[in-house]
Amino acid sequence: MTAYGHWINGAWRTPGKGHYPVVNPATEQVVGEAPEATPAEVADAVTAARAAQDGWSRTDPRERAAVLDRIADLLIERGGELATLLQAETGATRRIASTLQVTPAVDRFRRYARGAVEPDVVPLGPRATQASALAPGGLIGAAAVRRPVGVVGCITSYNFPIVNLAGKAAPALAMGNTVVSKPAPQDPLSCLELGPLFQEAGLPDGVFNVVTGSGPAAGEALVAHPEVDMVSFTGSTEVGKKIAESAGRAMKRTLMELGGKGAAIVLADADDKTVTSAIGAVGSVWSFHSGQVCTAPTRVLVHRSMYEKVVTGLTHYARSLTVGNPVDNSTVVGPLISAAQRDRVEAYIAGARDQGARIVTGGSRPGLAPGFYVAPTLIADVAPDMTVAQEELFGPVVAVIPFDDEDEAVRIVNGTSYGLYDYVFSADTGRAWALAGRLRSGNVGINTAQRHPETPFGGFKDSGIGRDGGSFGLHAYSELQSVVWSS
Repeated sequence: MTAYGHWINGAWRTPGKGHYPVVNPATEQVVGEAPEATPAEVADAVTAARAAQDGWSRTDPRERAAVLDRIADLLIERGGELATLLQAETGATRRIASTLQVTPAVDRFRRYARGAVEPDVVPLGPRATQASALAPGGLIGAAAVRRPVGVVGCITSYNFPIVNLAGKAAPALAMGNTVVSKPAPQDPLSCLELGPLFQEAGLPDGVFNVVTGSGPAAGEALVAHPEVDMVSFTGSTEVGKKIAESAGRAMKRTLMELGGKGAAIVLADADDKTVTSAIGAVGSVWSFHSGQVCTAPTRVLVHRSMYEKVVTGLTHYARSLTVGNPVDNSTVVGPLISAAQRDRVEAYIAGARDQGARIVTGGSRPGLAPGFYVAPTLIADVAPDMTVAQEELFGPVVAVIPFDDEDEAVRIVNGTSYGLYDYVFSADTGRAWALAGRLRSGNVGINTAQRHPETPFGGFKDSGIGRDGGSFGLHAYSELQSVVWSS
């Protein structure tokens, strides 16, 4: 069992406050010890990032791209080791830990290696001007130039540690920023492993730093530090609002990827193929990391004419899934991240039952011990105002809500404080497009739950501020500077 230090200025730093245990959610055994950061240690990491930022920003973009490409190469080389560690600290199945953690992280560094050499100057063209008291007349040119923000604090969530970090660090580094990363307390070990890996790839000391902590203190110190220019956060809306409040007092830039309460709308014209697609997409709430996904369609809105058909299909799907220890290759549904999260999800299920909803399948622990397991749960006859239909659960729970017409469906979908990712299933793509335009949601999938890596990802309302993904994500880590010159 490894006891890690903080990664600061290209070296391991022994923590002044000692360590805290990181627990495997499937076995409840300690798999490593993470360092407990003090505000002074966070400040040291920020100081290192600030000292390195000017040099890194002036590094030739082609060299920055080469470093990001070498990071991707090393992630591939160490992918097996990282997947094993990720599986132990997150409780993810092997498929999730490898193909949906390591592989997407590689893809993000590859993509932003290309992004490092994207043009950062937008010419605005010459213009003739008349003489004035401030300047002589003549021909002037102008351009908008993307400049790095500076020092970026990256605070990530527990569900996909290195994917979330790659989605922030890769575009930030590509733009010439430096980074101080603060991973989620439940599973920070794989993120700590990235420090020496990045150094081996050629990243200069101080450009990437990692500090951890078991509670909010390290993150609060990072957000409040006056030398942090931007905070990029993925996590709950509740925490995001606190970060935004603190960052706002210092006029820091923020990028907020927050909670979701995704809805999948199944229209009356859905044929068998479309219903099958809808059931598969909704089934990802159970099969994709036990529903610990902000984009998951945890609400299913079904036209009454299709209601029993969809409920029956979802019931069969949920009951077909194998729940168990994620090291078993037959396991599809693993544990939740912690006992606290399991208890939280169970409380939502009990609340739905008390409010009059029907537990069709699941609703209890699947009889596995040790581990923090909740069986795939389907709740039918849910009213739109029930707690289970309004709040983000982050677990393997699906709520089914009937509707009578599209206007009612739109009101229900838009009737939460969230607006991250919704889905429309219809045999008529044009009809689905029209309905998508009425949804207060940052992302809409039509007859699919697949995402495109170049699309802007983010939410409306309490689901966040700003956009990740593709060039949109690259530009999020830049400031625009206007440059005007005279011929």
